[in-house]
Amino acid sequence: MAVKSEPTRILILGGGYVGLYTALGLQKKLRANEASVTVVDPQPHMTYQPFLPEAAAGSIEPRHVVVPLRRALRRCHVLTARVTKIENDRKTVTVEAADGHVEQLSYDVLVVALGAVARLLPIPGLAEQGIAFKTIGEAIYLRNHVLTKLDEAASTLDPELRKRLLTFTVVGGGFAGIEALGELEDMTRFATRYYENIQPEDIRWVLIEAAGRILPEVRETLGVWTAEQLEKRGIEVYLSTAAKSFEDGHVVLSDGTEFDSDTIIWTAGVKANPVLAESDLPIDKRGRVQATAGLQVVGHPEVWTAGDNAAVPDLSRTEEDPTATCPPNAQHAVRQARHLAKNMIKSLRGGQPVDYYHKNVGSVASLGLHKGVADTFNIKVKGFLAWLMHRAYHVKAMPTFNRKVRIMLDWLLGGLLRREVVSLGQINNPKEEFARASKS
Repeated sequence: MAVKSEPTRILILGGGYVGLYTALGLQKKLRANEASVTVVDPQPHMTYQPFLPEAAAGSIEPRHVVVPLRRALRRCHVLTARVTKIENDRKTVTVEAADGHVEQLSYDVLVVALGAVARLLPIPGLAEQGIAFKTIGEAIYLRNHVLTKLDEAASTLDPELRKRLLTFTVVGGGFAGIEALGELEDMTRFATRYYENIQPEDIRWVLIEAAGRILPEVRETLGVWTAEQLEKRGIEVYLSTAAKSFEDGHVVLSDGTEFDSDTIIWTAGVKANPVLAESDLPIDKRGRVQATAGLQVVGHPEVWTAGDNAAVPDLSRTEEDPTATCPPNAQHAVRQARHLAKNMIKSLRGGQPVDYYHKNVGSVASLGLHKGVADTFNIKVKGFLAWLMHRAYHVKAMPTFNRKVRIMLDWLLGGLLRREVVSLGQINNPKEEFARASKS
């Protein structure tokens, strides 16, 4: 009698775009007992980052921009843990579980989908004063923080403190920074109608970008138009300007400009997860895993990778630049993950992986409610239509039917009843009142 072979052990590191979409593809196509799939991520959910600005601005309920991994991946194992070490020679990964204990996981096939983390620069005061904009926790914090600053400014009698409280600074002019700026500025402008002593012109929003333009993902003319639209809204835009210091909330810029700000939002770039640098996998000079066009790690066909932590050849541009790699954006991450799942199924069944090829169809960005910019299929779109395109594209890309419906209902209710602009600042320090009561 033939002995039944054990299922192939597939270990997916990361539950973001690539991890979730790959696992969804595998659980849909794998036969019974063909393979076991385990997904490891520090959070029990996947965050759809393009919707973070709308979640921060109150257009979408924050819980609706995350996908619970255990609910979506019913045929997979989900482990809430942080990857601390990858040893592919030993086919093991070391993780730190949610309760703090450390264990080693073995695998037959590995998927590296750890994504990227915020790239901080050695600027005095940045680590202490700044906050990134990559997680749902950061989005919720910023929403409550910004609205709390309005409450504090409305109650202070100190004009200098009031000015500091109402000054909000965004560093980074890419999609993340511009969308966060556009949505949050729109929210504060809307919120002023509920404050008797705060007018829209009292609020100061500042954008700092070291490069000479914003939105490098779209053509330059659209970047210029976007900067002009932001300035028409009263937003100060500093281009070709670097931040020199944020110590104690005092902002110093390379052109000599100085001002005080209680809110510093850092969106100036990302870097591949630093765990990769300590692994025995080949990485490029930007810290990304070197991948083939078939989404396998170079020299390690049993290891697959995609997304922000992978240097995947961009076959749509190799004629003009043989070293071109796919840019780290959601569009490529989602498509690579779906392609990756198909290639893994082929490989498991003795087939050959197919190269990933996708030509960028363009980009869309929201600049606040009813305002947007788009550069798709070589067509420039501005204003309300671009905003509609942004929402349509991203709700289509949002994983699971459940989340798509909830987000569209949020938009419908927001349009009918207006968005909420109440601060729940207590959740940023939930034990404060309990501690106060203990002293009374």
